[in-house]
Amino acid sequence: MKNVFLKAAILTVLFWSVCTITAMGETNAAESIDIESYAENMQPGWNLGNSYDAVGSDETAWGNPFVSQALIKKIAAEGFKSIRIPITFDQRMDTDGDYQIDQDFLDRVDQTVQWALEEDFYVMINVHHDSWIWMESGMQSNHDQTVARYEAIWTQLANHFKDYSTHLMFESINEPRFTGTATESQQYLNELNSTFHDIVRSSGGNNDVRPLVLPTINTGSEQEKLDALSGFIQNLEDPNIMATVHYYGFWPFSVNIAGYTRFEEDSKAEIQDVFDRVHDSFTANGIPVIIGEYGLLGFDQSTEVIQQGEKLKFFEYMLNYAQQKDFVHMLWDNGQHLGRESLEWSDPALFDMIQTSWTTRSAVPDDNFIYLNPEETITDRTITFNLHGKQFDGIYLNDQLLQEGADYQINNNSITFTSEFLTTFVSDDSLGKAATISVTFNEGHNWDIEVRNYQKAELQSAEGTTASLEIPTNFNGDKLATMEAYYEDGSIAGPQNWTAFKEFEYTFSPDYEAGTITLKDNFFNELNDGVTNLTFHFWSGETVEYTIEKNGEQVQSVQSDVTDNTEEGTDETDKETETPDTSDNSNVDDTEGNTEENQAKEEDKNEKQPASTENDETVQPTSVSTDTTEDANDDMLTDVTNLKENRLPDTATNQYNLMTLGLSLLLLGIISLALQKRKNVGR
Repeated sequence: MKNVFLKAAILTVLFWSVCTITAMGETNAAESIDIESYAENMQPGWNLGNSYDAVGSDETAWGNPFVSQALIKKIAAEGFKSIRIPITFDQRMDTDGDYQIDQDFLDRVDQTVQWALEEDFYVMINVHHDSWIWMESGMQSNHDQTVARYEAIWTQLANHFKDYSTHLMFESINEPRFTGTATESQQYLNELNSTFHDIVRSSGGNNDVRPLVLPTINTGSEQEKLDALSGFIQNLEDPNIMATVHYYGFWPFSVNIAGYTRFEEDSKAEIQDVFDRVHDSFTANGIPVIIGEYGLLGFDQSTEVIQQGEKLKFFEYMLNYAQQKDFVHMLWDNGQHLGRESLEWSDPALFDMIQTSWTTRSAVPDDNFIYLNPEETITDRTITFNLHGKQFDGIYLNDQLLQEGADYQINNNSITFTSEFLTTFVSDDSLGKAATISVTFNEGHNWDIEVRNYQKAELQSAEGTTASLEIPTNFNGDKLATMEAYYEDGSIAGPQNWTAFKEFEYTFSPDYEAGTITLKDNFFNELNDGVTNLTFHFWSGETVEYTIEKNGEQVQSVQSDVTDNTEEGTDETDKETETPDTSDNSNVDDTEGNTEENQAKEEDKNEKQPASTENDETVQPTSVSTDTTEDANDDMLTDVTNLKENRLPDTATNQYNLMTLGLSLLLLGIISLALQKRKNVGR
């Protein structure tokens, strides 16, 4: 009988030991994160901009509709692997006491996080526009209360999400900036990042190992900012930290100013310089880098600020170089790229270039257009490509394969379209787009070459005020590239007076449908009274001169008819030689690389807020969705009851409880069998 009990005890101990080892192994596996592999799995990423970060009554305050599950599914279907959800808490929390976050708002954020996790996204949430609304000046003028409020946000978020999958990560603060010196600003950021790290790591659950994302000052990339964050991260001795910067391109090109209408060598060099610095500071030392936002600053005015072909070349080059440096890149999209209701891309060619660049390079042309003037002799036109190792496949017109020899000739990396072929598109009666020639390759993005008929643009006389001057314009099939402004004495006129070439859309804007070029208040606000000579540069190479006279708030054109100008066109326009230092244009809010007026303008970035005073909680966007009824909001909240579906269980506790119960039942069974056997023997 003793042998029976001894065997039962041994079996029980062995079973318990095996289960314990197995459970420990599973727990460690669940908690073990290789942060570099984690970052690789995030590639590529997308931003849910201007929704939960919008300043106003709810997520529709800046013109986007309520976030929908269909939107999240669309982003997943398009191949994105991570999603950044910017969140502004300012008007959605108590401003004193315990600083409680509004529960309905938190439930909406939670619901979107759940939708994203269900699509197997890596999800990043952050504290967004609070950085400039109350932290920027608050850290200096109201320090203790500002820190307490920040701590309250992350205490609530850490507790709320602590049992969620580690596919959810936390970013401490978006584009941090502070009143004070550079040294003081860095101290404030270190203080906030320290308290953020302490709060999350001490909150339990999966927050012990949850990946945390820390920014540089302004998410900029000057070496001193990179060094400060790198040193801070090293001192944490925490393996699950990632660094983040933002990138919006070489500033003159990104907003189309100073004659930088083309994506040329200066823009390429800036990408290389910035990304090399960031890589050497972080990636080379095992700290993954997330470009938390990327795009072009001009997009905040209009996606038409940068000419289509030049825009595509920027994204092709930038994404390729980011991937060479092993950076995670996350597209900033505030609704300007993917329609939040239509779920269609506003610029399919742009998205195709972005998507293609995730896996390969693309050939790029020097021009993606051919302008034909019916009043001039049509000649052969050559477009030269940087093939990036690709090969020409076919050239098509309306899906019809063109014939080499008759329609075009290929010479190495150049395509020459014959004059005979191009003449078939010439028309005096139909100015504008005449045809689209598609150039295809064995791999990568295929290019559309637009053939346009044009005649020289005509600007008519105009009267207006400094609020705006609308100049009636017959574009005659041409498109505007940039505008120069000089006073009569030859000095540079208007804002940003280090360059005669003014900022596209910020100071002037063409409207091809309405037939106008509008000079905006931003131009007149820094224009002296008197005569100003303007030169409008068009993509055909034509230029048109126009003269205005400002007298107080009144503005009028000086001449009734335009005059000819035979200078070189925009295609050959030299860049301004007095371009200010833009060594770090990755951050719109950076105050160290731009002139004072540029700083003020860039701090008003549209993707951060619509035109308004910064702390106005009743911001009115230019276009607000009307589908924001209470019923619609209720529909979006129908899944709130399922908010816990993606939370990870407390694996160790649950498994040990189950094992204990199982072992107890097993032991009781063995003892029962032994006793029964003993009774049978006694009989």
